[in-house]
Amino acid sequence: MSIFNVSDKKEKALHDRMRELNVKEDDLEERFIRSSGPGGQKVNKSSTCVFLRHIPTDTTVKYQKERSQALNRFFARRTLLDQIELKQNGYIKEEEKRIEKIKSQKRKKRRRSKEKATTLKPRESDTEESNP
Repeated sequence: MSIFNVSDKKEKALHDRMRELNVKEDDLEERFIRSSGPGGQKVNKSSTCVFLRHIPTDTTVKYQKERSQALNRFFARRTLLDQIELKQNGYIKEEEKRIEKIKSQKRKKRRRSKEKATTLKPRESDTEESNP
C-alpha cells in the first residue's frame, strides 16, 4: 500500500525522480494547513493543504487542489521536484525570458489602447461647435 494513496508505480517513479535530483525526505520540511475555498465543513475542519519546503534550495510549494491530504502530499512533491529541476538545469532563465516577453507585450498593448482612447475622445472645440 502506498503512503500517498496512489499506485505503486507512480510512487516508485516519484522516489526515483527524487533520487535523480538528490532530494532526500530529510531535506523536506512539511506542514499542513487548513484548506480554503469550496468543500464546506470537510475542508474547514481538516488540514489538507500541504506546504513543502526544500531546505537546501529554499524552494517552497503550497498545494491544495485535492480534498485528500495524501494526494496533496504526492502532488506537492511532484511540483517541488519540477521547480528544483528547473533551477538545476537552468531552464529558469528561459522561463523568465518568456514571462518578461509576455509582460512587455501586455505593456505595449496597454499603452496602445490608452493612446487610442485619448485620440477618440472629442475635443472641447468640437463640442462647442455642435451645440448652437
